[in-house]
Order: sequence, then C-alpha cells, then structure tokens
Amino acid sequence: MAIITSNMLNCCLLPLILLSLAAGNLVFATVFTLQNHCPYTVWPGTLSGNGAAILGEGGFALSPGSSVQLTAPPGWSGRFWGRTGCNFDDAGNGNCLTGDCGSLKCIGGGAPPVTLAEFTIGSSTTDKDFYDVSLVDGYNVGMGLKATGGDGDCQSAGCVSDLNANCPAELRVTDSGSGSVVACKSACAAFNAPEFCCTGDHATPQTCSPTYYSAMFKSACPTAYSYAYDDASSTCTCTGSDYLITFCPTGSS
Repeated sequence: MAIITSNMLNCCLLPLILLSLAAGNLVFATVFTLQNHCPYTVWPGTLSGNGAAILGEGGFALSPGSSVQLTAPPGWSGRFWGRTGCNFDDAGNGNCLTGDCGSLKCIGGGAPPVTLAEFTIGSSTTDKDFYDVSLVDGYNVGMGLKATGGDGDCQSAGCVSDLNANCPAELRVTDSGSGSVVACKSACAAFNAPEFCCTGDHATPQTCSPTYYSAMFKSACPTAYSYAYDDASSTCTCTGSDYLITFCPTGSS
C-alpha cells in the first residue's frame, strides 16, 4: 500500500490552488471589445493609469469591419481613442493626422483634438466601474460605448454625430493636403481662455459654466462630456460588465 506523505500532498495541491486563483482572476477580468465601423482604418491608442497593465501594447491598426478584444485586470484605469490618417513603417515609427502619440505603440496620450473613452474599473465584482466618453479634448472620430452583461444603471455613452461635418470654422482642424476637416477642437484648445478651460477664476463647478461651444457639443452628443464639469449627465456606472467600444457607430465617416 502506497504511503502519501505531506510533501507529496502539497506538491499535488499547489498546481490546483494556482489554477483556481488563475481562474478566479479570469472571472474578475474586464473584456473590452473595440470594433471599427468606419469606412477607413482606425489606429486605436491605449493609455493605462496608475501603473496598470498596458492593453494592446499601447496601440494597433483596426481595419474596417474588424474588431479586437483586450482584457484588463481588476482595478484597471485608462483610456482608449481612435487615431486617423496614420502612416507607420515596419518598425512602428510614424505619425497620424489626428490622435497622434508619436509611434504605433503609444507611451502617452493622444494629441488633441481627440474623442476619448475613459474607464476606472472596480477592484472586485461588487465595486462599480466608472466610465465616460469625453469631448473635453475635442473630437476626431465618432465613438459609441456600451456596457454588456453588467448590473446597475449601465448607461450607454458616446458621440454618434459627425461633429467634423458641423464644426465651427474657428474650431476646425483640416488636412493640409485635401483641405477636409479631420477634427474639431475644444474651445479651450482653440482660445486658451479660463472660461473655456475651467482654470483660474473658473476652476470650480460653480464658476465654470457651459459655453456656446460646449452646448453645441452637448446638443450633438448628449451622453458625452462636453466640458470639464459636465459630470451629472456624462459619468456612467456599472458593476461586473464588459464593454463594447465602436468607432463610427453609425458607419459614417
């Protein structure tokens, strides 16, 4: 009759314990699905905060009609954005007309104007996630954001309208080659004034109010942040959800 020692038992149990822990982490992970409904390639950029894991190596190409899934650990925070008009060599060196971050794999944020999807994921299955789509840094491409499979309010957010088509002349960013409008600046970026940037004497929610320009953004995209203190109608919460981020959700340019 074989004798099972404590060392033998520990040897057998340890892999099972590690496997169980790994399975638990997978259960608690958050899956982001990024899909491209634009008629052109979009190069998503990703930026992680607080030393969190870098998703998608910081950036990649997403051709029309394609999608990719990225998995974030509990407690992850960061942002996603779409870059347009990019040209990279085989080493990933190059630049983009909008949302540029210096290379294919971003190590910093995208250059404004850029449409942002921002997240702070809960550290456990009972903690809320906080998320939004922001036009505070301007707009470059349409974006839809939808929570899937979670509990709570779990609102959808985004900017479905094509703001480039209706951007005021003073906020337009144009392609020097074609002359077409490729992005729409925020009023802060265009004028660098405290009342638009919520700085100086306008640095509090009480003293920084909506402006003509932020109201225009809000009218076009009611579920997106239009200026720095647009929290009430723009910050979304959900618990235990995955998220679908769609570029050009209406399929338009």
